[in-house]
Amino acid sequence: MLDSLSEKFENILKKLRGTGVLTEQNIGEALKEVRFALLEADVNLKVVKDFIERVREKAVGQEVLSSLTPGHQVVKVVWEELKNMMGSERAGLALVSSPPTVVMMVGLQGAGKTTTCGKLAKLFKNQGKRVLLVAADPRRPAAGDQLASLGRDLGIDVHRAEQAVASEHDVVGVCRAGVERGRDQGFDLVVLDTGGRLHVDTELMAELVAVKTAVQPHEVLLVADAMTGQDAVNMAGQFDRQVGLTGVILTKTEGDARGGAVLSIRAVTGKPIKFLGVGEKLDALEPFHPDRMASRILGMGDVLSLIEKAQVTFTREQAEETQKRLTSNTFTLEDFRAQIGQMNKLGSLDQILSMLPGGQKLKGAMDGQVPEREMKRVAAMIDSMTSRERRDHTVINGSRKKRIARGSGTNVAEVNRLIKQFLSARKIAKAMTGAGGRRQLAQLLRTM
Repeated sequence: MLDSLSEKFENILKKLRGTGVLTEQNIGEALKEVRFALLEADVNLKVVKDFIERVREKAVGQEVLSSLTPGHQVVKVVWEELKNMMGSERAGLALVSSPPTVVMMVGLQGAGKTTTCGKLAKLFKNQGKRVLLVAADPRRPAAGDQLASLGRDLGIDVHRAEQAVASEHDVVGVCRAGVERGRDQGFDLVVLDTGGRLHVDTELMAELVAVKTAVQPHEVLLVADAMTGQDAVNMAGQFDRQVGLTGVILTKTEGDARGGAVLSIRAVTGKPIKFLGVGEKLDALEPFHPDRMASRILGMGDVLSLIEKAQVTFTREQAEETQKRLTSNTFTLEDFRAQIGQMNKLGSLDQILSMLPGGQKLKGAMDGQVPEREMKRVAAMIDSMTSRERRDHTVINGSRKKRIARGSGTNVAEVNRLIKQFLSARKIAKAMTGAGGRRQLAQLLRTM
């Protein structure tokens, strides 16, 4: 998501930074390009107009034009306005001091509401909270079955009606009973997975209003599909007017959504985006930070989010053990394979690059190559080795290489390349982590 918009912004702002003297005219020309880029990204027209006028007003001010680096000042203005457009500050989940915090999830079918309930539950379980999921769509047994399955996988309790029911009052009863169970059994968070429809209708809204009136949830979160662009924004407006929202969770943002929903929802509805669904796995739910998203759009990366993901993925003990093995030259193919597995937990390489400054350029330099596919081939070759071979690469002779190639669907040349890359990576990593790392690394690179 936002790759195309980010690339356009980078090109536009690069021109401004390279201009010696800025005038109202060249700023105006740049803002025209910004306007087209935002409209192509499916951002709401009124939001675009307001954004351009705010940037223009600040960018042509005497403070910017007379500064030593006017181009960089304009970039700062654009970053600040993008951040403000998406909500300025992070809007987290409001956990109450007297548990349980009741979170009512609403939305249409197909947006990933039930899966998002599971993701939210896992996120808070990892923070040490006791979570209860409530299957609040008894008309559709499949939804309850899916939630129950997620609960089993996550080790989280799921509250369900004893039998399928069909009336509005029965739905309210299920929700009320779930909240009471959460209160009686000391849960920190109760998540209500309410019913959805294929479209917004009077019956759905009446049911949701009845549930909200009965249980008085602390949060009402709309789960919306980012792929639907302005339809998601319009839907958020309808749900907010009729039910009342406290925030939005956008799903499927890892796809080729143009970004219009991310940039428009707060400005149009006044409701903050609280989380982004960034994949199908149950750990693929990220808190939404407007400032970090603005940095990503402008090609500045989002190193803070990457560090946070790494801290969750890699424990301090694992990092210290890896460093110890590298510095003592005992890092093996087995360790290499484990590192590939850990990297996969961070997300796709495309997602990782989007968090790095200049990541868009790195993506372009790949020229359509698929790193994930190559990593899978490497993992397959290592998996085809025996335990002894993974621990000691020196025993891998010609016949063993043939066997490894057959077992992994590759060829001997690829196995040779893997071993060579492993040894080079081990040397570089040892040089970087050892004493006098920079000096050793420079010497090593000169010999390669």
